[in-house]
Amino acid sequence: MGASAAFFDLDRTLLATSSAPVLHDALAEAGIVSGRSLPGTSLLVGVYNRFGETAPSMALARAAALGARGKAVSEMIAAAERAAQRLESLVAPRARMLVDEQRRKGRLLVMATTTPEHLVTPLAKRLGFDDVVATRYATRVGEDGVARFTGRLDGGFVWGVGKLLAVRRWAKASQINLADSAAFSDSVYDLALLSSVGEACAVNPDVRLAPIARLRRWRVVNLDAPEGVPKAFGVEPLDAVKVVLPCFAAGFARFDISGLQNIPREGPAIVAANHRSYFDPVAYGLAVLGAGRYPRGLAKKELFDAPVLGKLLEAAGAICVDREGKSSDAYEQALEALRAGEVVVIAPQATIPRGEAFFDPELRGKTGTARLAAATGAPVLPLGLWGTEVVWPRSSRLPRPAGPVNPPVVTVRVGPPVSGLGGVDVESDTRRIMASISELLPPEGRVRRTPSPEELARTFPP
Repeated sequence: MGASAAFFDLDRTLLATSSAPVLHDALAEAGIVSGRSLPGTSLLVGVYNRFGETAPSMALARAAALGARGKAVSEMIAAAERAAQRLESLVAPRARMLVDEQRRKGRLLVMATTTPEHLVTPLAKRLGFDDVVATRYATRVGEDGVARFTGRLDGGFVWGVGKLLAVRRWAKASQINLADSAAFSDSVYDLALLSSVGEACAVNPDVRLAPIARLRRWRVVNLDAPEGVPKAFGVEPLDAVKVVLPCFAAGFARFDISGLQNIPREGPAIVAANHRSYFDPVAYGLAVLGAGRYPRGLAKKELFDAPVLGKLLEAAGAICVDREGKSSDAYEQALEALRAGEVVVIAPQATIPRGEAFFDPELRGKTGTARLAAATGAPVLPLGLWGTEVVWPRSSRLPRPAGPVNPPVVTVRVGPPVSGLGGVDVESDTRRIMASISELLPPEGRVRRTPSPEELARTFPP
């Protein structure tokens, strides 16, 4: 048995939402509870999903023991088994990554939750947890030999300080050192537990826990955003960018964007685009945000080193590419983002071509995109971009604002997933990806020609 453990809360920590509706439906299907919810229940669940635990919601949870009085234990366990499959589908990808991380550290995995033990044990087993610390309903075997609930609790209510006491009892019995253990929770009511372990992590922290976690320098993880991306009330910086970016972009060009239906509304995806200008990220952002997704792009370290821009990139969840450092770091971060169901935007060319290479209709790229697709199974969506080089030539230090008449036109075309990627020959897959991007460019972008000296000069930095 290990000397340390990782304690995971359930609702809004392992799950991005509350387990109550799924469990209630399963119990109702089994005839254990009424199919009708108590008045105000949906409102409480909505408040819980948005703001976290409240005293009224926990009062309802505690009173649920009375509602189970006289019900057969076997029937509730059978209902919980059926609910476990549905609940497992609600486990957030990043939560699974946290669990796997703790498993690799050799810690015992313990689900520590207020939800009754009978209802969560099947889910814990499906997720590979070693044990459960949860509220226990008292049972008694009747004259008919059937175990039924009495309507009372067996031990304390596992919430707030009660959860800490239950965890301490479990740790003592299991010879676990809490100082070497970790705890993961969203709720300020788990502050006592979080404060008692050596490694505390606020997952999807509620509005009261978030500032405390920051002050104590605890790790903070949001289940729907990369680490380091701040969130408040479910809003992250890219939500503000989504509002501001179209107005900002309109000051420099008119945008002709199509093919957004090819970007999936959920799940991982790689958007692979050609690279023509420092203005390209604006076009990438308009496309991915316009499809209702958050773009997690790769950016070179020099941009992260800039005093203000670097912090903005971190807040947006951008991935730092250090060409002089450990190149595998960016790959691993992109891999993690895809496994978490994100959209990663990559320019396989890595840098803007210079000189005659800028006008070469045969696009050449690095193999990172193909390797990510092979490792994750994420679809690769080609994005053909044209016209950004007019807005911000490489020879210019700043983009050129559009005039009131005949503004430059930037075209953005998103194609369907690249087909035929085998995942074995990444060089061949890369050529296929780059060819798919090229097919989305206008005719002049697919024809070889001799550029003028002035055109060549615009492809070099000032």
